[in-house]
Amino acid sequence: MATVYVEARPKGRPEGSPIEDYVVEDHADHVLHTSKTQKEAIDWVKAKGHSPHVARVRHLNDKKKPDHWRAV
Repeated sequence: MATVYVEARPKGRPEGSPIEDYVVEDHADHVLHTSKTQKEAIDWVKAKGHSPHVARVRHLNDKKKPDHWRAV
């Protein structure tokens, strides 16, 4: 089971700014899937047998820092 990351887009926007969509990325920032909602993205990840992680704080999303992420 691979760990993948569900991130809000646009990337790097401040907390409270509008979210356009959510992407599922691997550890190398390759986009695997795009969804309109976070729940749809998480459901897709689980259906593929992966472990989804979401950012604790939207603008803190460095995949090399485990404290920035939580498993769902």
